[in-house]
Amino acid sequence: MPTLTSAVAEGLTVFRRGKVRDTFDLGDGTLLMVATDRISAFDVVLPTPIPDKGSILTQMSRWWFDNTKNIVPNHLRPDDVASLPVQVDWDAWGLRSMRVARGERIDIECVVRGYLAGSGWKEYRQSGTLAGEPLPAGLQNSSRLPSLRFTPARKNDEGHDENISRAQLAGAVGADLAQRLEEVSLRLFEHASRHCESLGIILCDTKFEFGFVDGELTLIDEVFTPDSSRFWEASTWREGVDQPSFDKQFVRDYLETLDWDKTPPGPELPTGVVERTRQKYLEAAQRICGVML
Repeated sequence: MPTLTSAVAEGLTVFRRGKVRDTFDLGDGTLLMVATDRISAFDVVLPTPIPDKGSILTQMSRWWFDNTKNIVPNHLRPDDVASLPVQVDWDAWGLRSMRVARGERIDIECVVRGYLAGSGWKEYRQSGTLAGEPLPAGLQNSSRLPSLRFTPARKNDEGHDENISRAQLAGAVGADLAQRLEEVSLRLFEHASRHCESLGIILCDTKFEFGFVDGELTLIDEVFTPDSSRFWEASTWREGVDQPSFDKQFVRDYLETLDWDKTPPGPELPTGVVERTRQKYLEAAQRICGVML
């Protein structure tokens, strides 16, 4: 399958170009989301793509949208290929594309954490808190949290999302919607975590996006992919150290060895890093969702 770094369809209206996805407005209340093979690290899109990445993200999201539709509605709609504009090359884009309902996005990342890692571990080391709320003393890097934590963030399409407290979330979207976002996010996480645990995989944390479609709270974007979640191997997990993960950790680790200030333009990736990253994405898709490309 050819690598795709930018989805181009002359005559189609571009709705948004993100770090990974190029989205087109189909003019009938639906959007076509095309996941490219672009990869970002430290909020910078790198010049080297990861082959098959867009197809992996899309097929995992499709599987999870179907698997969680009884918990919350999602924006995935039937492909209905015959009705797509002629500019859409479904033979080339089909595996990496989703036709979705156009909704009103809620500009909040709904993050759920089951373990202490990443920015959560950094905050805990500094202040003993997570998203501004206290945690018990004595936790370590990669510790399992006493209970799931909902730690929202305000979305920023151009850079780092801004972590906010649950009280700030309620102030931004209203108490009722804030409670609903938290409840649904926790239910989704618990459901996925049980599935992953049955396969010998730990779901460390994840993030969701929601919007309103026809006035109904709806899960949008992607869900439980290596781009939106940390997945760990359960058999090798131990407290006190960083865990190998099924995502772009090889990319981050390589970039940390370079004299790069983490601003654009990003450096090229060597072949070995690209292939190891691709294999981790493929392994996640196969083990978690049974997706074979």
